[in-house]
Amino acid sequence: MYAVIKTGGKQYKVAEGQVLRVEKLNAEVNETVELQEVLLVADGENVKVGTPVVEGAKVVAEILAQGKGAKVINFKYKPKKASHRKKGHRQLFTEIKVTSIQA
Repeated sequence: MYAVIKTGGKQYKVAEGQVLRVEKLNAEVNETVELQEVLLVADGENVKVGTPVVEGAKVVAEILAQGKGAKVINFKYKPKKASHRKKGHRQLFTEIKVTSIQA
């Protein structure tokens, strides 16, 4: 059984027991969260596609960690103009483990 969920402006294909990193969720470590925006649920030959979400479906996940990703450097340089700009960014993430998919 798998589902397609939407969180943080992105879509993820998830299955039970899967561990993945999503955009930061406001919850503590070891809490359970319910992801309500389920776009598709498939169980073998039985497939439910939402318009835009599947009614009554949810994915329950446990939060394993909160953290920051690797640093991304943005550097702009214009030769012969004595002009440069350097910025760094670290994206926040939440690592979750999918415990159940309820259609």
